[in-house]
Amino acid sequence: MGMQAIVWAAILIVLLFTNIIFLMLYISAKKNPYYVVYDEETKSALKRRVTNLKEELEEELVDFDVDEWEKELESSIDEEVKNL
Repeated sequence: MGMQAIVWAAILIVLLFTNIIFLMLYISAKKNPYYVVYDEETKSALKRRVTNLKEELEEELVDFDVDEWEKELESSIDEEVKNL
């Protein structure tokens, strides 16, 4: 009977500490949420901004010449190697 009481006491202590840890995590999450709730006006403004940035980036990528960029990269690497 004594060993069984010790086992039950150990289980009870572990469960108590687990509940305390979960309670601390819950309180921490309530105080510092990882997400932000925006109102509809802010959401639509953010969507417009992201759309505008996406369009600007797509326009720049159309004008981007990969061959020219590779040549400039190679020449800058060659200069850095010469400077060593």
